[in-house]
This record gives sequence, structure tokens and C-alpha cells, in this order.
Amino acid sequence: MVKTTLGIDGMMCGMCESHMNDAIRNNFDVKKVTSSHSKKQTEVISEEALDEGKLKEVVEKTGYQLTSVETEPYEKKGFSLFHR
Repeated sequence: MVKTTLGIDGMMCGMCESHMNDAIRNNFDVKKVTSSHSKKQTEVISEEALDEGKLKEVVEKTGYQLTSVETEPYEKKGFSLFHR
């Protein structure tokens, strides 16, 4: 699993976040996507690394600007009753 953090300039509200999330979901095979206009970023969890060129194209088609892309390995963290 891979966590990709996108710096996004131009999101102003919750509807902007929803618009960005839908654009990412519609163009990439992702497990989870969340956006924050206050942090100016979108976090994407996927099985494979995402193509940065296509990311830039998808973000700019929505009217926002991609300012950065950071990729790191992602390990799901959570509470489990079985690891005692």
C-alpha cells in the first residue's frame, strides 16, 4: 500500500474537497481519498504508486493547482483484539 499526499492550491470549502475526492476516485484505483481545504492537501491510499503526470492533469482539469506530490509506504494502523 502507498500513501500519496498531494499539495492542492485553490480548494476553498467542503464542496471543493468533495469535487477533488470524486476526481481522484474517477481516475485512479484507490482505497481511500480525503481532502482538506484548510491544510491545502489531499491524501490518497492506493495499492500502487500513482502516476504523477496523470495526477497533475486530473487536478488541473478540476480547476485547482497541484503544488506537491509526496509518496510513502502505508501500513494500515488500527485496533485489533487478536494481537494481545
